[in-house]
Amino acid sequence: MAKEKRKCWLIIGIAVFVIYIFLAARPIPQETVLKKRWITSLGSNFPVSLGDFSAQQAEELLPFRSGDRYGYVGDDGKFSINQIRKTYVSQAENCWAEYEALPSSIQVMNPANEPLLTIENPGGYPLFLDNRVFIVGSEQNSLTAIGSRGEKLWTHDFPAPITCVDAASGCVLAGTLDGAVELLDSSGNLVFSPFEPGGSRFSVILGCAISRDASRLAIISGIDKQRFLLLEQTGGEVRTAQSPAGLPGDTYKVAYHEFLADGFRRPVHISFVDNDTKVAFEREGGLGIYDIGSRTSISLPLEGEITTLDNSGGDFFLFVITSQGPAQKRLIAIRYPGSIVMQAPFKSDSAFFARRDKKIYIGGDETMASLELENK
Repeated sequence: MAKEKRKCWLIIGIAVFVIYIFLAARPIPQETVLKKRWITSLGSNFPVSLGDFSAQQAEELLPFRSGDRYGYVGDDGKFSINQIRKTYVSQAENCWAEYEALPSSIQVMNPANEPLLTIENPGGYPLFLDNRVFIVGSEQNSLTAIGSRGEKLWTHDFPAPITCVDAASGCVLAGTLDGAVELLDSSGNLVFSPFEPGGSRFSVILGCAISRDASRLAIISGIDKQRFLLLEQTGGEVRTAQSPAGLPGDTYKVAYHEFLADGFRRPVHISFVDNDTKVAFEREGGLGIYDIGSRTSISLPLEGEITTLDNSGGDFFLFVITSQGPAQKRLIAIRYPGSIVMQAPFKSDSAFFARRDKKIYIGGDETMASLELENK
């Protein structure tokens, strides 16, 4: 009886998800529609096809986290790992780790649930960025790079706790509680002197992002007033994985800045999108989109708080998920330069979103689904 009851609730949950995501969603104009691919329950490993699609078996598994579950799912909707989180979890596309608050060792696994390396006496918690493994110190004021055998390659100490970090092209960008930004090369050397944006009553870095070639840095800084800044590389080169013989020093200059009213007192979403031609960032009352080519910024009003930001933003579209209250979520499609062309509300306490080219993966509580942008 209990088994039949669970099955009934699963069917109802899937039906509700379909109604809110698929039936409530309107076709995106200009001959682009969201094509349904599959839907599955996080409590099973039996995806239900919602249309004709061909899964790409060669694609990497996609990391997901929804509610108290986490793991990896394939392009066909089947899970390689799907388990309940018991302690702390760090994830990336090629590795993951579950660990205690003060671990004596950390076992790093791959998406097939096979051990990759063991980090003994880590002194902090793992962070996976740019296909690399780092340890953030227990006081959050140091960053250690870890080698392929679990050995410590280098450690960089910061003068204040780290509030945000991003990595690309062998470089690591970090912001701190005292309002400074530092850029490190692949050997842990400081290649951009600590930069302090200032201009606010309280100095703190609440968000940072680095472009894929490390030529641009995007920052959200300060409280009362908050600022968005874009820095661009000038003069000499930064030493990256692609240019190890580059020149250290102050090689970035502020190309654009904008005040964002009082702003948030918490970490904010910020990311380079659309092949690094734009920066999307959370701002009070909605979303900001800065176009690097035209040097223009727009503010797009959105109701609720942004919980997820599409960090690819390609194919002329940017997706976000907002929360308007308990179990009230909304998937929003934005066409550049800044027009909302679709909104699909759905009921869920948690929300998961990922994107690979034209394929979209969205989850809520116990359900996950895949859609695809299709031109007709």
